[in-house]
Amino acid sequence: MKKYFKNSALLSLLILVFSCSDAGESSATETPVAKPPVVAEEFIKAADISYLPEIEAAGVIFTNNGKTEDMLTTLKSAGCNTIRIRLWKDPANGHSGLTEVKALAQRVKQAGLKVWLTVHYSDDWADPAVQTTPAAWKNVSFNDLKAAVATYTTTILTEINPDIIQIGNEINTGLLWPQGHLINQEAQCLALLSTACATIRSKAPSTKIMIHYAGVSATDTNWFFNKVKSIDYDYIGLSYYPLWHGKDMAAVKTTIDALGKNFSKKVLIAETAYPFTLTWNDWTNNIMGLESQLISGFPATPEGQKSFVLAIKDLVKSSTYGQGFAYWGGEWVSFKGSQASNGSTFENQAFYDFSNKALPVLQAFTN
Repeated sequence: MKKYFKNSALLSLLILVFSCSDAGESSATETPVAKPPVVAEEFIKAADISYLPEIEAAGVIFTNNGKTEDMLTTLKSAGCNTIRIRLWKDPANGHSGLTEVKALAQRVKQAGLKVWLTVHYSDDWADPAVQTTPAAWKNVSFNDLKAAVATYTTTILTEINPDIIQIGNEINTGLLWPQGHLINQEAQCLALLSTACATIRSKAPSTKIMIHYAGVSATDTNWFFNKVKSIDYDYIGLSYYPLWHGKDMAAVKTTIDALGKNFSKKVLIAETAYPFTLTWNDWTNNIMGLESQLISGFPATPEGQKSFVLAIKDLVKSSTYGQGFAYWGGEWVSFKGSQASNGSTFENQAFYDFSNKALPVLQAFTN
């Protein structure tokens, strides 16, 4: 709460006194505090477009309504209000590293969109199967690892100042393995999460903190979020891909309701995607390519893809605890060429067709 002085002379005197009292103190050793972003509690409609800098560097041109258009412009015009970006500590090729992510985040803010950072606390992909400690921290003691997490998190906040920060990516069994393994080293895992969250509360108190779990099983999610209930965070994030997490969308709604009620948190679908075709555009095996992988009523067509995302948005909105959703891989077209065997596994789930034309799925972001 702000306090205002009506007596201007008294105000001037107080300013002089406090200025003099601070004059002899050095701030050289103080850690810079990020200016807190303004995060409205609006429904979040997000897109993860982490590959965009690499795709643009390859010379790919995206179009919308017959005209070349920056992807951020297209997304904002469609109704997207938040951009999700992954961050790796020291990636081998620089992509998704701090320099690239900071530049993309600045573009996002300039476009009038919010920034949601997914901090993997790893040099490469982190997910339920692998949570590899960054090489720079690999052989440090646990106390030094906690200190490194605090320092790195402070750097992220100072350099990027996100609206939402996700502590780890799909940390079903912890992060920063082996020291932060949730099952084998539960106390240490919780200590690492607490360190990251305490740093954020101190340096950027208005930034929302998310804990992210891959899956929507009522039993499994309840187990996990019970484990981390001592952590000071704001949002529960869930990955939901029908291929891995089931085709019962009603169960997704049930889980959101249960988690929100049991843990007094807002809940988001932090990752989801769906195909607009079962065909391919390069020689990289796609994640989804079979009729048996689809949900009944949602064909692998441009309209079926759009209907799926609308259904996700509606089921999250229908929950008292639903806070939003993020689409994953919408930018990941086959940018390495039609013969690439190391191209995109999500080309048929992107926001753009195989000619890089915007698809109807973007209309699902409209209010």
